[in-house]
Amino acid sequence: MTPNSIAEHFDVSRQSVSKHLQILTECELLTKQQQGREIYYQLDIDKMKEIDKWLDQFRKIWESRFHALDNLLSKLKKGKK
Repeated sequence: MTPNSIAEHFDVSRQSVSKHLQILTECELLTKQQQGREIYYQLDIDKMKEIDKWLDQFRKIWESRFHALDNLLSKLKKGKK
């Protein structure tokens, strides 16, 4: 997609979208291809999978902590009744 077509889906300026696209490109999450006057950006799915795999270890920790918090809040709620 082009920066203009991406910006149409968000309530931000085209310049703001371009800045985000630049950062994501620098992080190698996006590739860009010039076609005439337009620049097209494409998501690098393999890189996103790599990030998801890295985040998974933290996701498991967060889920267990949220589950423990939920259990504690349920016990406290039952104790007040």
